[in-house]
Amino acid sequence: MLNQSLPQIPALSSRGRAFCGRGICFYGILFFLLLPTSISAQNPHKRPRILGIAEVRIFSTDLGAARNFYAKVLSAKETSANAFSLNPRQAIGLFAAPFPVPSNLLAEVVFETDDLGGLFRYLRAQKIQVNPNLVMVQGRDVIGPGYSTFSLNDPEGHRISFIGRTKQSRPPNPLPTTRPTRAQHIIHAGFVVHDRAAEDRLYKDVLGFHVYWHGGMKDDETSWVDMQVPDGTDWLEYMLNVSPDADHHTLGEMNHIALGVPDIKAAREQLIKNGWTGTEQPKIGRDGKWQLNLYDPDDTRVELMEFTPTHKPCCSEYTGPHPGQKP
Repeated sequence: MLNQSLPQIPALSSRGRAFCGRGICFYGILFFLLLPTSISAQNPHKRPRILGIAEVRIFSTDLGAARNFYAKVLSAKETSANAFSLNPRQAIGLFAAPFPVPSNLLAEVVFETDDLGGLFRYLRAQKIQVNPNLVMVQGRDVIGPGYSTFSLNDPEGHRISFIGRTKQSRPPNPLPTTRPTRAQHIIHAGFVVHDRAAEDRLYKDVLGFHVYWHGGMKDDETSWVDMQVPDGTDWLEYMLNVSPDADHHTLGEMNHIALGVPDIKAAREQLIKNGWTGTEQPKIGRDGKWQLNLYDPDDTRVELMEFTPTHKPCCSEYTGPHPGQKP
């Protein structure tokens, strides 16, 4: 069974209001039963599209300091308490860390599909335990009204969720941006993986993710595997070869998010204007892309990365489109 105990965080971030009183939870259950029939509903073995990352939810031990980092340093727009919009389709949500504080502060990654009910049925047909979050999002959201959601835990306990957007409710893709100093798109999220084969059985075999690039500090080793969504350009990064005894800072480096920027040097200059006091300089990663690492107050790494490589990558070639390119 893939699912383990779920982290104690709300089904949705504070970008929307969840109504679960006076019987509305009951209607949340009915939502999945009454969704309009689609091609994937008629054929539960056909996987609906998975389009990209919609939100990343992060645990914090100091919400005030974290809010200052994401709103002021990263220039994300705070739309409601502890919810930060990067663009009309993506957000970062902050949650108070439970006690005891988990070693992985990357609480949840939320993906977007244009057929939520079909994907729910598809995963059930694949014998994956999924958990419908029994809420309907109403009113003002970072992303938009009319959403519901379900979640699951992958084989290593990482929580992922899915939200649905109709074609009518999907804002246009914000990439590529013409503002070189502001990170406006979550291009990937990474977390520690100890058993790649087990993770692949979910992400690759069931969900249709594929290897976008893989590499390591040496040409003949693989420490990072970028698993791109099947119908978009965002990806999950498996962080391999991490010691079970890794300290807090190392785990903060491994369990991370990456924000795309068109110009890393201009982005660094803007960070300094925004009050960032770090001294790290941009560098070209092993994947051939310019990047710069920042850390939030809990040492969770926020990697700024240019959308496309400027140098030939080590270890393997790219096998999918880069952010801003057509999937």
